[in-house]
Amino acid sequence: MTTVQLPKRTKSIGLWLGGLIAIGLAGSTLIYLQQRQRTADILSSQQTIQVERQDLASQILAGGVVQAERSTTLSPEGSGKIAELFIQEGDSVTQGQVIARMVSRRSQAEVAQAQATVAQAQADLRQRQFGVRSEEITQARARVNAAQAAVDVTQAALNKAQNERVRFQQLADRGAISLNELETYTTTEAQAEANLKAEAQRLEESKAALAALTNGTRPEEIIQGEAALAQAEAGLESAQIDLDDTIVRAPFAGVITRRFAETGDFVTPTTAASSDDGATSTSIAELSSGLEVDAKVPEASIAKLKVGQSVEIVSTAYPAETFKGEITLIAPRATREEQVTFFQVKVKILSGQDLLRSGMTVRLTFIGEPVEDALVIPLAALVTQSDGERGVYLAEGEATPTFQSVEVGTISGAQVEILEGVEAGDRILIEPPPGQVIEGVDTTGGF
Repeated sequence: MTTVQLPKRTKSIGLWLGGLIAIGLAGSTLIYLQQRQRTADILSSQQTIQVERQDLASQILAGGVVQAERSTTLSPEGSGKIAELFIQEGDSVTQGQVIARMVSRRSQAEVAQAQATVAQAQADLRQRQFGVRSEEITQARARVNAAQAAVDVTQAALNKAQNERVRFQQLADRGAISLNELETYTTTEAQAEANLKAEAQRLEESKAALAALTNGTRPEEIIQGEAALAQAEAGLESAQIDLDDTIVRAPFAGVITRRFAETGDFVTPTTAASSDDGATSTSIAELSSGLEVDAKVPEASIAKLKVGQSVEIVSTAYPAETFKGEITLIAPRATREEQVTFFQVKVKILSGQDLLRSGMTVRLTFIGEPVEDALVIPLAALVTQSDGERGVYLAEGEATPTFQSVEVGTISGAQVEILEGVEAGDRILIEPPPGQVIEGVDTTGGF
């Protein structure tokens, strides 16, 4: 057998190529082992959890503020000074209890004037009943003239009131004044109309009285005198009502939560007080009754709430206490704040009224019907991508964890229901693997 001798140069090239192949194989093996080690390190350094099926308690969390169920400001029927004030902040009052008395000299004078009118009507009726004299006819004519003058003055007052009401109606339509201010001028116009009717009636009665005196007393004239007396007595009753209105009473039982005025202060018939404790108010006091919680619930959760649903209430002032409540109102109209849609929900406080105070912030847990046999994962494992897609990271054996999109259902506390995307028994990471954190996005939960 003949042995072929290769040139020394050819042997060197072969050895060099063999070495390169061996190094390449060793490098690939090393990269594979390093990749497996990195995956193992990820799975060992990251806590994983198995997706399971279980009954999920339906709970919706929200924040709220404790406030009075019923609250109003106490004011007089008309502007004036306080003569006497009988309440302090924190006082409990009953319905109809006297809160304050206003200066009432004008009202007292009107009552006295009305009493005099009644006396005059009584005298006129007696004259009709016992006949008339010539001087009585002269007096009757004078009364007709006076009544006509009163009608003219009252008509002028009505014209002025109508003009003012029209002007302030235009201001109210533009939002320059409140409806409460406009109501004052509307009331003034209505009062002027009533006064004109009364004066016109008085004029007609004066004319009828004069005619009766001129023609002699007849049975129907006595009837007219009786009617005049009844009208005078009605005027006296009206004046007495105005005098009674100078007494401010509590419209319902409750607690005086704030007092705005002192004896001698000038107050007006306002219907709302400033929410700023340091602000000046022209009301006398604020009266409140009962407590409730005013909460804002996101639109996504509102369909899971209903009136009468149980609520757990926790206050930061009493963290160890859990108070009970129930939903009494879900607003029919949504509001938007910072691009988020909310619905106002009112919760009646069933326990803890002696501890909770108006203005306290509380945490609410709305208790709903449980979801049976739900596919559940921790809320902390839910990841929201920068494009809004929600999902989890699957830990599949030794492979690198992969992002899996999911469809989310009910959220209850720290748990969330998964409707689609993973199966029971899958293992997922509690948080994204290193290098997968999305800057600027909350990866501890998509809500």
